[in-house]
Amino acid sequence: MQGSEVVAVEVAYAAAPGQVDLVTLELPAGATLRDALRASGVLQRHALVEEGLRVGVWSREQPLDTPLRAGDRVEVYRALAVDPKEARRQRQRRQGEAVVSGRRRNARAAPRRCPRDARRSRT
Repeated sequence: MQGSEVVAVEVAYAAAPGQVDLVTLELPAGATLRDALRASGVLQRHALVEEGLRVGVWSREQPLDTPLRAGDRVEVYRALAVDPKEARRQRQRRQGEAVVSGRRRNARAAPRRCPRDARRSRT
């Protein structure tokens, strides 16, 4: 490997839903995740602390000293605001209140049948 070789990588951080900070970098061969984070400026822009930060490559969490390859996507993970199970429970409670108040029809309810159709099926 020569010192003139470079690897092109992307660093991505989603600060909030729908907001992605994406930086494309060219780093020297042998660069690590830590090098990419520092060179991208993502840590400074979002006031993130490098210690204890969860990062990965292509959705797989990796340590900061992991060497990068050309085409890698470095991702900075943020903590979940709400546990997914708890979010599901909260949605269910809200939807249940809507059904009780009559604003929402139960989609799983069986269709109503005419009494005449019920007599026909008995015979």
